[in-house]
Amino acid sequence: MPKLTHYRKCGAVAMVDVTAKSVTERTAVARGFVRVSSAALRAIRRVEAPKGNPLEIARIAGIAAAKRTSEWIPLCHPLPLTHIDVTARLCKNGVEITSRVTASARTGVEMEALVAVAAAALTVYDMLKALDKSMTITDIELLEKRGGAGGDYLRAGRRTGRTVRVARGR
Repeated sequence: MPKLTHYRKCGAVAMVDVTAKSVTERTAVARGFVRVSSAALRAIRRVEAPKGNPLEIARIAGIAAAKRTSEWIPLCHPLPLTHIDVTARLCKNGVEITSRVTASARTGVEMEALVAVAAAALTVYDMLKALDKSMTITDIELLEKRGGAGGDYLRAGRRTGRTVRVARGR
């Protein structure tokens, strides 16, 4: 049975010691969704959002946030990220955000990928809140993890190299 890794035997919180782990290439992919009103979506399509192009700003915000994950999440190790890719794509009912993060490190980059998506989603909200305060940020999830002693992880419904489209009202 797997155990929680951020606790000592006495129950005190601790940063995981990765000193003995090998440096390997690690990749993680995450995704999230921002449900947006049709009026706000029309404004994005015409690039009439009050603060500029929200998809491009969100992409940059996600990249910047991934690089600062250890400042967001107290027990995360600062990592030398070698690649970050964030995409924000218009869908029927909102914006789908995907991130892919890679590093050669002693620990994984799952949190960096998730933070990138969260920051990008919050940025979409910030950019469009003048048009739609009822937006909802949903489905932030890890899709894929590669590398490390824990092995690979692939979320059910996901195939290597591309997302399997799942109907969720998007």
